[in-house]
Amino acid sequence: MSNSADTPGDPSAGQGRPTGWRPARLLTLTVFALAGLIFVTSFNTAKGTNIRTDASLLRLSDLIEERSHKNAGLDEVTAALRGEVDSLAARDNGSTDAEDQRLKALEATAGTEDVSGPGLTVTLNDAPPGAQAAPGYPEPHANDLVIHQQDLQAVVNALWAGGAEGIRVMDQRLISTSAVRCVGNTLILQGRVYSPPYKITAVGDRGRMEKALADSPALQNYQLYVKAYGLGWKVDDHKEITLPGYTGAVDLHYAKPAA
Repeated sequence: MSNSADTPGDPSAGQGRPTGWRPARLLTLTVFALAGLIFVTSFNTAKGTNIRTDASLLRLSDLIEERSHKNAGLDEVTAALRGEVDSLAARDNGSTDAEDQRLKALEATAGTEDVSGPGLTVTLNDAPPGAQAAPGYPEPHANDLVIHQQDLQAVVNALWAGGAEGIRVMDQRLISTSAVRCVGNTLILQGRVYSPPYKITAVGDRGRMEKALADSPALQNYQLYVKAYGLGWKVDDHKEITLPGYTGAVDLHYAKPAA
């Protein structure tokens, strides 16, 4: 009697008994077992809720925008508390007139008091969509068509150099610790986020400030991009304008070694 029907691996052994698990079958069962485990874990985690997160919620820009709104609310709370403190200090003030005058001068320098007078507003903006190079200029790169931190800082520096008594960027008054910073094509100022067009308003002698803007080498370079690619540049004069004082926190925060 032939034993060929019982020989493992013989293609002719149609009725032969299997002698062990085939690797492919074992792999298939393993995959199904893992899939079942993932399903059970997902069910227990969800507990009847949707565990899929909208991709937009994970975008950094959305997180920054949310934090910007939160900071704006905190600024309002800080301003209200500062007003209460000032009222209490005025009621219980035992200082002399000379000390009061010195305090007012310090407040004006610090930017925490309103300042009024003639002034101007400089508006910077990105180039319009689909901007092309003017005749005689090379084709622009992406960075040539947007406002950069150096452009905003150049305007602020020129206005200070022109004798500005106070400066406001967008809706925030600048103080000695203010830092004009850009991330991508957005401005981050004192915890708030802004998009172009950017408005910088200053109170002071308009003639001196306009001359300082014209004499700034950095802004002379910016004007080349205005002509070449259509970056926005506009200067508006004001006969009288008031810049509210800064109302945010003024405490300095810095890193220090852990004890």
